[in-house]
Amino acid sequence: MIGFGKKIAAELKGGDVVLLYGELGAGKTTLTKGIAARLGIKKNIVSPTFTLMQVYKISNIKYQISNLVHIDTYRLKDEKQLYEIGAEDYIGDSETVCVIEWPEKLGGLLEGKRVKKVFIEVEGGGRKVEIN
Repeated sequence: MIGFGKKIAAELKGGDVVLLYGELGAGKTTLTKGIAARLGIKKNIVSPTFTLMQVYKISNIKYQISNLVHIDTYRLKDEKQLYEIGAEDYIGDSETVCVIEWPEKLGGLLEGKRVKKVFIEVEGGGRKVEIN
């Protein structure tokens, strides 16, 4: 999944929003680690399940992206909580790439945004990944 995340990151531009769909343990956070690695982020990427959002600064000007924002809405009660933490400032921002786990709960925050949907299924000991 890390390698797959690196491949996805090679095609990302500022303003892109990557939506990750899949059951618990499917590899959503691991895929995000691959995206972060490709963008030059050295910090350990962990699921922001309890904080909802984590912002990572990108210093590699090669990508013309300033931030990778990792959002996990698994514990989200409603879309209002994302507004309370300022997520709308990042989602779709031209200098930011957002990766969102459990995007089913986002409501209107994605309207008019450039979205890539990644569906991850666990199959036996491997994963099946589909991008729309």
